[in-house]
Amino acid sequence: MRYYIIVGEASGDLHGSNLMKSLFKQDEQADIRFWGGDLMQSVGGELVMHYKERQFMGFAEVIFNIKKILGLIKFCKSDIEKFQPDVIIFIDNSGFNLRIAKWAKEQNFKTHYYISPQVWASRASRVEKIKRDVDAMYCILPFEKEFYKQYNYEVNFVGHPLIDAIADRPQLKVEDFRKEHKLSEQPIIALLPGSRKQEITKMLGVMLSLVEDFKDYQFVIAGAPSQDYEFYKPFIKQENIKFISNKTYDLLSISYAALVTSGTATLETALFKVPQVVCYKANAISYHIAKRIITLKFISLVNLIMDREVVTELIQGDLNKKRLKKELTAILDTKKREELFLEYFELEKILGSRGASDTTAKLIYEAIKN
Repeated sequence: MRYYIIVGEASGDLHGSNLMKSLFKQDEQADIRFWGGDLMQSVGGELVMHYKERQFMGFAEVIFNIKKILGLIKFCKSDIEKFQPDVIIFIDNSGFNLRIAKWAKEQNFKTHYYISPQVWASRASRVEKIKRDVDAMYCILPFEKEFYKQYNYEVNFVGHPLIDAIADRPQLKVEDFRKEHKLSEQPIIALLPGSRKQEITKMLGVMLSLVEDFKDYQFVIAGAPSQDYEFYKPFIKQENIKFISNKTYDLLSISYAALVTSGTATLETALFKVPQVVCYKANAISYHIAKRIITLKFISLVNLIMDREVVTELIQGDLNKKRLKKELTAILDTKKREELFLEYFELEKILGSRGASDTTAKLIYEAIKN
């Protein structure tokens, strides 16, 4: 079978790579062509375009780059027509993927979506378009199945792929890791400022403003696979700031606390049982537009899944040195940490059992085979 997969960022590359491994197990003759990243490329298949070439965060950034985005959409359609896949698999990245899905359905391609667009967060009217354009949806958040049911759209809840990704990671040799990256024995505060240049620029400076106030800790920046060290270099001005690229899971496994940009990383941090403060600051225009259309009580996946405030969220103006210092101090307190650990264990139960990628691959293969 011929599979065409489209992802748009680092987290999609991770989930896409695991789905590809599962597809190859289901279908040894699988021919996979994809828009993705290094992780997907390491599995096999043929990379069309790296996600680093099309990362735009926020409404304003999309508007400013609309000509380039429209060109990419046109190229994607042309590439699909040449490849003639048995199925197109969209992974998250709704702004791009839903446009391709509409066209693909009109061309009679089979359309499957893994990791639902966050229509439950804003513009729920998009559900009608999804029903029209997507043959099968595979959801990874437990509340999504019930959400779609309100619109008479049956979807598959397959569990969360992070459960597998974290459980199956290679065993870390802690002493070797510390030595390799010149880490001291001081407890680590991990900084996860995101993967896109815009968000890193807005978040990292505020995070690092705390370094002098927490001298008993070492701050370690988790470098995104999509960015080079040279981009981070101007931020690294103090001795107890370290930088580790593309080793976020290893870093989290030995961290005492973390400051995390809202996104998949908040859930990853929770699954590693690391107390965290969630940070978010966007372009002012994008933020004010988002504020008018997003109806959620929370922005972090941890709080959304638990449906209550488990981790503190510092958003836009609240993300400042004074507030961040206060909240970081709080999660270093033993009592607060114990409360968070209990919440994290409950979160893990809610997310379901292992096997999201295998379950999804099997459902896709069976659907296109019949």
